[in-house]
Amino acid sequence: MAPKHHPSPLSGGDRKELEKARAMTTILATQSAEARAKGEALIRRADKLSCESWNEKMWADGGPIDPSPTIDQAVDGGYPWLEIECSRCKTRREVDLAALPHPPTTFVHDLAGRLRCSRCAKANRRPAATLLQLVRRARQAAPET
Repeated sequence: MAPKHHPSPLSGGDRKELEKARAMTTILATQSAEARAKGEALIRRADKLSCESWNEKMWADGGPIDPSPTIDQAVDGGYPWLEIECSRCKTRREVDLAALPHPPTTFVHDLAGRLRCSRCAKANRRPAATLLQLVRRARQAAPET
């Protein structure tokens, strides 16, 4: 059986030091939480700027630009959709990055050779998709008439 700890009674000076230490732990825990929140906000902003920069490079230069943000950075930066275009039938669609079976550390430009057109797959063709840009939300499908 383990020995029990019996704290010795504290004198007046020891009690004051103990109260100061307890107050300091609360203050430090609050400062830590505030610093963590600021850091997370800065990381989200950095991810957003990385996605916007990559979109501008894609528009200006075309083609899958390396380096690109990772899937995780794109989702955290507010760009959870990737707009692609089939190289054969020119159909555009958006891919939900969070739903992809790839690790979140995969770079977006690495998806260029892995994404295929589902429309052409029905015709037994598997052309690679062309990456266009990261988007904030999927386009709404036009209502069928």
